[in-house]
Amino acid sequence: MPVSTFQVEQDMRAWLERAVIGLSLCPFAKGVHAKGQIHYAVSAATQPQQLLDDLVAELKGLAALVPSVRDTTLLMAPDCLRDFLDFNDFLDEADAALVALDLDGVIQIASFHPGYQFAETAPDDITNYTNRAPYPTLHLLREESIDRAVEAFPEAEAIFEENMQTMEQLGHAGWAALKVGPGQGGGAA
Repeated sequence: MPVSTFQVEQDMRAWLERAVIGLSLCPFAKGVHAKGQIHYAVSAATQPQQLLDDLVAELKGLAALVPSVRDTTLLMAPDCLRDFLDFNDFLDEADAALVALDLDGVIQIASFHPGYQFAETAPDDITNYTNRAPYPTLHLLREESIDRAVEAFPEAEAIFEENMQTMEQLGHAGWAALKVGPGQGGGAA
């Protein structure tokens, strides 16, 4: 049974608050979350082309607004590209869309997936969970915002290593206790 748009948004907010912000996996997320500058877009796509169409619309939407209104977009696709390798392959199409819209260097696309796996790690390696979200997700970020955040956080390159350490200390049981999976965001209750 398809999950509701409301549930997807609730799950993603819970993931953002409990994991990304709660574990300080991204020190830049708290500010835009607190200011309400994150746009949550749930795609009804079941096929990659439909998701690509939604991505193009969201890229145009983000580019058309000032950062104080919308600084970043999370485009979730609960019914599309559930296989991580298919999702990973789709990222080439997503990057091509940036280029076609002349937004390369203006907007960047980061990726999150329930089955995210870094190269040369085992599928159950806890460090993969830094990029695991409840649903396949394309995170659209403004390059200017990234540049400002990096200026404010001069050791940004250390974030990745710190995240790996955080996840190793947390472990699988600690991650499970965060309750950040599909249907755990509190929206269904």
